[in-house]
Amino acid sequence: MASEESTTMTPAPTRPQAPVRTDAADGTAEKKPPTRAWATRLVVVGIVLAALNLRPAITSLGSLLEEVRDGLGMSGTLAGLLTSVPPLCFAIFGVMAPRLARRFGPGAVVCAGMVAIASGLAIRPFLGGTAGFLAATALALMGIAVSNVLMPVIVKRWFPEKVGSMTGLYSMALALGTSMAAAVTVPMTDALGGSWRTGLAVWAVLAVVAVVPWVALVRDRGAGASASASASAAASAEHVSAAVQREDAGLRITRSRTAWALACFFGLQATAAYITMGWMPQIFRDAGVPAGEAGVLLAVTMAMGVPLAFVIPRVATRLPNQGPVVMVLGACGLAGYAGLYLAPAGGAWVWALLLGVSNCAFPLALTMVGMRAKSSVGVAKLSAFAQSTGYLISIPGPLLVGVLYQHSGGWELPIVLMAALMVPQIVVGILAGRNRTVEDEAAAAA
Repeated sequence: MASEESTTMTPAPTRPQAPVRTDAADGTAEKKPPTRAWATRLVVVGIVLAALNLRPAITSLGSLLEEVRDGLGMSGTLAGLLTSVPPLCFAIFGVMAPRLARRFGPGAVVCAGMVAIASGLAIRPFLGGTAGFLAATALALMGIAVSNVLMPVIVKRWFPEKVGSMTGLYSMALALGTSMAAAVTVPMTDALGGSWRTGLAVWAVLAVVAVVPWVALVRDRGAGASASASASAAASAEHVSAAVQREDAGLRITRSRTAWALACFFGLQATAAYITMGWMPQIFRDAGVPAGEAGVLLAVTMAMGVPLAFVIPRVATRLPNQGPVVMVLGACGLAGYAGLYLAPAGGAWVWALLLGVSNCAFPLALTMVGMRAKSSVGVAKLSAFAQSTGYLISIPGPLLVGVLYQHSGGWELPIVLMAALMVPQIVVGILAGRNRTVEDEAAAAA
């Protein structure tokens, strides 16, 4: 990652099999998968389309949460449980992603993830009852979880010299999908007849589109794989695979303090993000903002990530320490929560913008995953650990917000909780942003 941490961005190697870096521990070189130009372009398309599908399942539900609650007869506490399902599924299924990727290849797992998202979104409004809705939601979130974990791995393997740029592109597409679902779900539901079931199910179409490039890549055996049709490339891939297995066996990610700090940072930013996606429209609606405008306000919050998700990773990779970026994002979050507490409707657009900036802790966390590990194996293990542990940490937050909202009868206590959680997020973010790698820390602790 030395090239990413320097002040200049070097172009990607023109020969796909050229060594990217040498591991000093075993003397073997990690190599970019052999590829053709069309396959590289298809990977970019696949990454963008996959990223577009990683949040509409959540933000579309947030925009119609009141209608879903009425239609399924949910209490505030049960609705809080529903908003906690995403991090729970991400924690459970995300930890499986590296093992599935080793067996089937990252591209095949992401392809299956897109199929799961499409299936879950298509059936969840029509299964009847809360249990069926939760089960189908879990299916979609399972696909999101494995794709979440493997996106940094695919970026690292296919674009090892452009981790910041490609992470920015992926994060920008993710923010675009998030904001698009928040903005258009309510008016699209009205245009399709007013049924919340149709308004939620229509997002399955976008997931079906995302399956196409991954199917093509899997059929070509190119996405994230280190094998090709030629015997020489296969021999090279076997050599790289053996090196990866040796490195995999020696890395104990839990011995790294940076890994733990990054997991906590990821968990706390995820807590803020899922509270925002699940509850912010309701906060504005309870303050007197119309439903359509509340959805647009959420879209504005999410849309801030479109430009900033491309800028922040590029800035972060040029800094030896990402602590200052963490502090700026945290300060915006504290200001946004203060505004929600004091004047939720009066300054709604300002608070939406500030919280949108704060939510860009997510692409920063993904960038730090790529920077805090030396190899694709290290990135895979760190990504799985940070995301799975982080999402476990984030589970209670949205549920607790629902409980506080129901029992206090207002949003003052939930907003105080949101603001309070921003303080430890800043602290662990500063620790995660220090210039070190999990491999070095794990080796020193052995």
